[in-house]
Amino acid sequence: MAKNCHNDYKMKFSLDDEYPDLSLHNNHMAKVLNKEIYGKLRGKSTPSGFTLDDIIQTGVDNPGHPFIMTVGCVAGDEESYEVFKDLLDPVISDRHGGYKPTDKHKTDLNFENLKGGDDLDPNYVLSSRVRTGRSIKGFTLPPHNSRGERRTIEKLSIEALANLEGELKGKYYPLTGMTDAEQEQLIADHFLFDKPVSPLLTCAGMARDWPDGRGIWHNDQKTFLVWVNEEDHLRVISMQKGGNMKEVFRRFCTGLQKIEEIFKKHNHGFMWNEHLGYILTCPSNLGTGLRGGVHVKLPKLSTHPKFEEILTRLRLQKRGTGGVDTASVGGVFDISNADRLGSSEVEQVQLVVDGVKLMVEMEKKLEKGEAIDGMIPAQK
Repeated sequence: MAKNCHNDYKMKFSLDDEYPDLSLHNNHMAKVLNKEIYGKLRGKSTPSGFTLDDIIQTGVDNPGHPFIMTVGCVAGDEESYEVFKDLLDPVISDRHGGYKPTDKHKTDLNFENLKGGDDLDPNYVLSSRVRTGRSIKGFTLPPHNSRGERRTIEKLSIEALANLEGELKGKYYPLTGMTDAEQEQLIADHFLFDKPVSPLLTCAGMARDWPDGRGIWHNDQKTFLVWVNEEDHLRVISMQKGGNMKEVFRRFCTGLQKIEEIFKKHNHGFMWNEHLGYILTCPSNLGTGLRGGVHVKLPKLSTHPKFEEILTRLRLQKRGTGGVDTASVGGVFDISNADRLGSSEVEQVQLVVDGVKLMVEMEKKLEKGEAIDGMIPAQK
């Protein structure tokens, strides 16, 4: 099973013949990889046949990104993180603030442990959302999975999601065979994900056979959403207008736990271990895989010279409301947690709730022409 004949063929060539040119590269993989690591790992493969070259290909093909330090590698299955740990452990440490191979991750999906979150000022906080990814045990990940696997994951997901009831009851829309009216509605709701065009994803093999086996499910209220077979097996999103992050997080935790219960009845839980937390395709999402974010109006604070420093101290990050590559429009930013690994879901959402509340207070002070120097927090 662990035989990869193409990899055996490559071993006919010397290490120097096969070693990639990373001289112009700026990503976490390129920082870590050297000839010694490449030589040690290049002959290995996981039980499903994923190799070192498969892991690093996206980082070789994409030297760097103008706005963010990319990871430069992906996992092809759950075993990738073990078989190739000589490369991936230092990448994970580099990406996740010194997280060590011996560290243990914390998981906490008890929404009652979140303090506050239902009192963010809706005059400033326009919308709130929490998202994560999940990988289904027993299958390879999107960079590596076959058509049959992808279709089986879709079938299992449809069955699981059809069992949700009450506020979570909804409908699945496959990307193949969707009506024009359904497509237009999903675009209007900003729910539709399109074929990946980012070379970071296409070079990792995630757009193969598009749109076969992909789809979108959402509840009737359009506040709970699941993407099937995009960058991860499942992307789960809870969201609503306004600043009630407590309600968004409650729905997120409840929905995730119900989905996992149903998958377990089919003998497929989610990939998780106590070191890396939830196992996902990109090492940047390990741990909780969680991004809790709000769209918030901060026209004055965002032009303050200490804005970046305040975000760093609160362990938050900003992006434009159109996504990772976009600028802010009208002083509205998407503010979210910077951490994924080593702290729990509750802790990460708590940082967002507390940090955004403080920043809104700062914005109100600046509107009155008052100084905020005394409000700048210590490093969290």
